Amino acid sequence: MTHIVMVHGAFCGGWAFERFREPFEARGYSVAAPDLRGHALGEPSSAVSGCSMSEYARDIADLCAGFGEPPVLVGHSLGGLVGQLAARRTKLKALVLLAPSPPWGVAGSSLEEAVTAFGVQMLSSLSGAVEPDRDVMRRYSLDRMPPAEREAIVARLRAESALALRQTLNWWLDPFMTTSVGPGPLPGPVLALGGETDTVHPSQTVAATAERVGATCEVLPGMSHWLIGEPGWDVVAERVIRWLADEARAAA
Repeated sequence: MTHIVMVHGAFCGGWAFERFREPFEARGYSVAAPDLRGHALGEPSSAVSGCSMSEYARDIADLCAGFGEPPVLVGHSLGGLVGQLAARRTKLKALVLLAPSPPWGVAGSSLEEAVTAFGVQMLSSLSGAVEPDRDVMRRYSLDRMPPAEREAIVARLRAESALALRQTLNWWLDPFMTTSVGPGPLPGPVLALGGETDTVHPSQTVAATAERVGATCEVLPGMSHWLIGEPGWDVVAERVIRWLADEARAAA
């Protein structure tokens, strides 16, 4: 049995994959969708204070290393960057990046990304944990979600580590290069998918990330940032499943 580990983005938890995981489980995959450190239900907002991207990556790498054989790692948004970092720390069968945050050295491609990075730097300097800006999430991350579903997600959002956000969005200010993926492409097959209308991580940024890590890159027409749940999410899931099957046949 092939194991899949799904890694959520900022301000979320493993619950973000409640819908997206179903087609994979229906095909016989064993799916785990862990909460990143400090993100579990019931933990206080302060639980994420001081958490680093390197800690997130190490936790996920350790989880992946515990399976009997290398799993497939799927990461969304900030979780996509966690996946890139984890891929340097443990052996994976494959890596799938959904609207991923770019690694150290890959600049954003839009004004919106620059404004977001500036805003995070200003806010995150005040506290160890940053509360989600729910209006921003509604407008950019969840813009294609039906209103009732959008509000259900917004109600479940939680605080994110200020340090992890700074390391991700303001990497040029990090002298430790925490989110660097090192030289050369990542090992093993990598697929990067971006949404055509995504303003959080535009398709141009996803393409630059894919080039940096040696991934196959595809832009999904009409899709935005919440690839794991917005209308068309099932097409995204089927594309990933088809790619995994193709990679398995190529490796046989």
